Amino acid sequence: MLIPAPQSAPQSNPGFARMFAPGRLTLGVLFAIEAYAGDAPTMRDQVRLAREAEAAGFAALGVRDVPLRDPDFGDLGQIYDPWTWLGFVAGQTSSIALFTAAIVLPLRHPLHTAKAAASIDRLSGGRFVLGVASGDRAVEFPAFGVDHAERGALFREQAAYLETVWGNNFPQIRSPYGVLQGADLVPKPVAARVPWIVTGNSQQSVDWIARKADGWITYPRRLDIQVELIRQWHASVEAVTEGGFKPFAQPYHIDLASDPNVSPTPIHGGHRLGRSWLMRHLETLERAGANHVLFNLKYGSRPAQAVLDELATHVLPRFPALGISGAPATNG
Repeated sequence: MLIPAPQSAPQSNPGFARMFAPGRLTLGVLFAIEAYAGDAPTMRDQVRLAREAEAAGFAALGVRDVPLRDPDFGDLGQIYDPWTWLGFVAGQTSSIALFTAAIVLPLRHPLHTAKAAASIDRLSGGRFVLGVASGDRAVEFPAFGVDHAERGALFREQAAYLETVWGNNFPQIRSPYGVLQGADLVPKPVAARVPWIVTGNSQQSVDWIARKADGWITYPRRLDIQVELIRQWHASVEAVTEGGFKPFAQPYHIDLASDPNVSPTPIHGGHRLGRSWLMRHLETLERAGANHVLFNLKYGSRPAQAVLDELATHVLPRFPALGISGAPATNG
């Protein structure tokens, strides 16, 4: 039996509070923080760049979950296991939010996911925000003995399981994953649960995501379509929460040109553009109600260091992490 967890405002989690507030847009950066051809980054200088991103005022560092190398997918993320990498990065940073974009729930036992997430949450002082997904690489599912066609139902089951073991002491659970009885999951999260954000649709309706999750991160689209999607998201949240706030976020591949006035041209998942156009794009998203943009530098033509420096000088002062550099503190 799955028992609902005690509810708590996700703003009580410092990572969530650094990333999200109504009417505000913050920025994050996704590992690997580098431009690279092919599917494998070098992973050089990642801790140094992560610390610089934290000091510059980025709100979050994003981590991918890529269990196996799929030649057709074309991107291994940060290569290392996301939980191992997060533990390493948590010990090298102090205030920036740590965000998974996203853990593939159906490929793991939910007790392993719950324990790993709560551990990172505790070790980082509550800086962890759990992005979750149903999985988009069909080749991985047979290797784990999981039916790809069932991933939507498995995703819903696991989301409920996580909240039950985080928010209750010694719950009794009988499920396809086994029988939990007379034992308890430790550690418990800093708050009543780890805030969790759905990535893409994960085989769920937007209404389900608005009711169950703490937020939504979905893929970039043509700007006018994305603006309408953001409006629809907030309307769905308002309808099911009686005016409550749940953030909207998106990833964004950028190839930041050295000339600030270079107009946008499409690349996979984003644009090549100068910072003046980037600022306009971000301001449009903020006015529409977007709350976080997670930059991916994979397709960049300049060194990541140069891009971070330019963003830190010219862009982040307009979109700082919440609670720092003059940004209003949240109620967390």
